[in-house]
Amino acid sequence: MTTLLRIDSSARTQGSVTRDLTARIAKAHDGAQVIHRDLAETPVPQITENWVTANFTPADDRTDAQVEILALSDDLLAELEAADTIVIGLPVYNFAPPAALKAWVDNVARVGRSFRYTAEGPEGLLTGKRAILAMASGGTAEGSEIDFASTYMRHILGFIGITDVTVVAADQMALDADASLEKASKQIESLQAAA
Repeated sequence: MTTLLRIDSSARTQGSVTRDLTARIAKAHDGAQVIHRDLAETPVPQITENWVTANFTPADDRTDAQVEILALSDDLLAELEAADTIVIGLPVYNFAPPAALKAWVDNVARVGRSFRYTAEGPEGLLTGKRAILAMASGGTAEGSEIDFASTYMRHILGFIGITDVTVVAADQMALDADASLEKASKQIESLQAAA
């Protein structure tokens, strides 16, 4: 059985386009075990100086307090490690990912866990996985020079080893919501056909 990690990051719990898209994409993966992480219901805190200190303390030398500080980060990483497919709701807030999603990224981009440094440069450790970004925006076109959301997420996923990334985009909703949603629906149908 495959495992799908569904991450919702929209501040809106009702009427969210990205939440609708992530639900539909998860449903298209019929038979997969779904882990759902809702960053609005259970926010991931911003990293702190104590978090950074704990993270850079060798695991065997961490105090009980440091282990506790990293416990949520460890849980988030365990979810990523268990998943074959990661579906991320990506609403575009001011041309970029929401702060809730950035906090999640900061907690999972950990040297020695999701990436490592080598003589040739950084190497992602979470290989062999697929990611699907369910993007929604008011006016930002996916992949455009002002899209710092999907381009950032593609980069960070690649950095931790996830290079198979597909974007389902209901972008530029303020210009033509019906056409944007129809385009996203067709992209989801293509995902189903490929599965």
